[in-house]
Amino acid sequence: MGCGSGAPGAAEQAWQWQDRAACADLDTRLFFHPAGERGEGYEAREQAAKDVCATCPVLHECRDYALDAREPYGVWGGLGEHERLEVLRRRRAARRQRRHGTSRGGDAGRARPRTSGSSGQSGGSTGCG
Repeated sequence: MGCGSGAPGAAEQAWQWQDRAACADLDTRLFFHPAGERGEGYEAREQAAKDVCATCPVLHECRDYALDAREPYGVWGGLGEHERLEVLRRRRAARRQRRHGTSRGGDAGRARPRTSGSSGQSGGSTGCG
């Protein structure tokens, strides 16, 4: 449909889930920490944000968006910044494992070549001067 038809465009449709979010009318400061916030204050604010997320009808859409967009800040879809980084790290490791059959990128079980002069023993010569 063209402009002026009253139908939402693709970009608008992609964001419509936010209108149904439990946080839609809340102060965003609950979800994004102020500069320098640490310790118990950080943990309490983040837990309060996650409590809102736990009741949210679009929790999965929000989480998927934040992971796909690599949102660096705030609580999205019930996950804090560090939790999202961990999910992304685990996803990368799983992709690597599927692609190479190991979590080390295909190197596991492969003998490493010895460098010239290396005895392979602890305390042995390294081949350096």
